[in-house]
Order: sequence, then structure tokens, then C-alpha cells
Amino acid sequence: MFRINPHIYQETHVNHTSYKRLFKLTLTLMLAGCASDPAIKTDAPHPNSVTAVPRHSAEIQAQAFPGPYTNSLPVRNFIRHMVLEHSFSESYLKDLFSKAKRLDYVIRLESPEPYHGPKPAHPKSGGWTRYRQQFLTEAHINDGVAFWSNNADTIQKASATYGVDPEYIVAIIGVETFFGRNVGKTRTLDALTTLAFDTHRRAKFFTQELENFLLMTREESYDPLQPVGSWAGAMGLGQFMPSSFRTLAVDFNNDGHRNLWDQCDAIGSVAHYFSRNGWQRSMPVANQTKNYNGDSTIELSAIHGSEYWHVHPNFKVIKKYNNSDKYAMAVHQLAQAIKQRHMMVANNRQNGPDSLTLLQK
Repeated sequence: MFRINPHIYQETHVNHTSYKRLFKLTLTLMLAGCASDPAIKTDAPHPNSVTAVPRHSAEIQAQAFPGPYTNSLPVRNFIRHMVLEHSFSESYLKDLFSKAKRLDYVIRLESPEPYHGPKPAHPKSGGWTRYRQQFLTEAHINDGVAFWSNNADTIQKASATYGVDPEYIVAIIGVETFFGRNVGKTRTLDALTTLAFDTHRRAKFFTQELENFLLMTREESYDPLQPVGSWAGAMGLGQFMPSSFRTLAVDFNNDGHRNLWDQCDAIGSVAHYFSRNGWQRSMPVANQTKNYNGDSTIELSAIHGSEYWHVHPNFKVIKKYNNSDKYAMAVHQLAQAIKQRHMMVANNRQNGPDSLTLLQK
């Protein structure tokens, strides 16, 4: 808005009566015009002052920038549920979902197109071998040893607090995110909104996870537009889904905030997860056998023939994290490999630099 500088006005001496009248008339018309414009405010608050948000500002913003979920009936019903059950602000959620994005690649990953090609004459063997090769690498083992060394005090504390063998805490983080390298880049709000309202196979599950995500962000004072993770909504170094975050994540560094992107909180939370699911410290996980021998035996397809493993209760605890025999076996074998390398490095450090050099060669 154009404004008259009062200092200039005071320093101007106008003696002619008609000119003074003309000036007053012009000034009156200008002020009247400004007063009639509702879009311009002359009483702007100080930048640090707190101002009330207009009741319908969120709805106006959502209408100005409509997203794919702005006028979605299922989303409106979900918002109504969150308002009634958890006392969320309706305008806040309308504004939030107006900013959510529909992710086509998430839809494709959750609901891939069916394969219509010719069926193979013989099923391809060696699935376990190929799966194992993704995680039982020198990089995973060496990085696991480094992660253990860099977080030794935290891992020891988590192991003692929750009664979980330290190598399995390390191995879970290694398999899930390569020790924090691959936590995911998909915005969690977008992933869960897409999965809840644009897929069908597990829509109910993802709707519940979206509900837990919004509750989680409110409880931990997160901006729901900020967290990122996997395309399926898993978050942090340990890849917790929001429901698991709310029930099993812990504030292990005692800063008053649960943060699974923080190494300390992630380590404590993984240990707590294992403990709550019945982990038995220093007890066996799995041992290889020559053939199938009852319900406690699993068969894994290796390139050179099937492998048979007798599994113990701790193996089933790992499967609570991911209900896959191959996954649980990869965690088990990576844990053992990291433990062995960790002990070798520790022993060689005690014996001096010459033995460590021989180990590296």
C-alpha cells in the first residue's frame, strides 16, 4: 500500500488555499480507498508475536492448492474418524492431506501386474543362495564390525537392559538398512496415504498404519510432512512401521524424544523389539541338519541342493520382524559372521599392530 511520509508532509509549506484544499481532498480519497480494501492490513503484527489462525484458513489453502486427495471421499471419512476418535483438528487434517502425493511407483510395488508369460519347465532353484548373497558380503560384515565398535557402549547397554545378544541387534540394522545407509527416501505420509486409499490387497492394514503414523507424529512432535522411509512406510535404521514405533520404540539416549533415525534410539528400540517378542539370551537360533526332521526343521533352496536347518524359539523371534525363513536365516548368519570378525579384530588389537596387519592381509 502506498503511504504518505509524515516527515515530508510536515516540511512542505503550502500557502495557496486552493492547493491545500486539493491536497486534503486527494489525501481523503486515498485513505478511503485503502480502508475499503480488505486484502491489505495496516496493523501487521511483529514477526515474533503469536497471532490466531483464521478458522477456515486451512480449507482455503487446500482449495487453492488441490492435491489428489483433497476431494477424496475415503480420505474425508478417514479424517472424520481421526477427529472423532483422536480429537484431531479437521481443518489441520484437510490441509495436511491436500499436500499428500499419490505415488504411482508405490502402487506398482504393492500391486504388480500379473505375469502372463510361459511357465518355466522346472522351478528355479537356489533362491536362498541368491538371497544370502545380498547380505552376507564383506561390506556388510566389515561395516557391521565398524558399527559395533562405534556404538560399543550403547550396544552393550541395550544388550544388558533387554537381554538380547549384541550381534543380533547389529545384524538386524545391517539387513534392514545397511547400518543406516538405506533408510529410504519416500515421504512416509505419501507412501501410507497411497497404500491406504489407492491399493486394495492390504488397504486395511495400511489405513491402520496411517492412523498410527499421525498419532506418532503428534506424540513425538514431528512434522508429518518430514519423515521419510521405505515405500511401505517403514522408518528409521530399524525400519519400524508406525504401529511398532508407537509400542516398541524407546528413547534410549534419554533426550525426551524417540528418534529411530538416531543410532542410539534405534539400537535400544531393536533390542526392545526382540525382548518383547520373547528373545532368550545366549540360546541357540538355528543349526544345520542333514535332512528334514519335523516341524522345527526348515528347508532352504540352495544352488547345490536343499539345506535343512533345525530352528529354535529365537529364530521365530527374528521372524516376528519379517515373517520369512530366508530373512531370519540371513540375520542369523550375518550376526554370527559379524561376531566372529568383531572378536578377531578385538583380539588382534590386544595382541598389537603386527597381528592386525596380518589379519588385514
